[in-house]
Amino acid sequence: MTYDLNITFDDNLITGNKTIDTQHKELIDRIQNFLTACQNGDSKVKAIKMLDYLDEYTSFHFKEEEKLQENAGYPESEMHHEKHEEFKKTIQELYEYLKDYEGPTDQFSELVQKNVIDWLFGHIKTYDRSVAEFIFMRENPDRL
Repeated sequence: MTYDLNITFDDNLITGNKTIDTQHKELIDRIQNFLTACQNGDSKVKAIKMLDYLDEYTSFHFKEEEKLQENAGYPESEMHHEKHEEFKKTIQELYEYLKDYEGPTDQFSELVQKNVIDWLFGHIKTYDRSVAEFIFMRENPDRL
């Protein structure tokens, strides 16, 4: 695989909510492990195992994030949930792709870049920051 992907959690992804930021860091670490397995030309089986690992944490994180929204009375929680469902479909599409091919290809890496990395970073910088700001304002009404 010649398509080189490398991602890290950096200051651009900080939402200001410790729980969300800690989970995002873990999620991005898992995506990087998945990418490394793909780029090393590891077997289809290893790529699927790493995708399982990513899928498992994604489900956990989305549930936790949605629980935070519910507890805070976040008004856009339904739309946020729909975005999470979109991402879950993307993970399933990656499973289907891996099932159909011998293993990760450059085309697969392009799909991961567009549908996982770009989507996640955009989601964090918009939707998740909005949630974190709402929770912060709710917990600190004197800061208005």
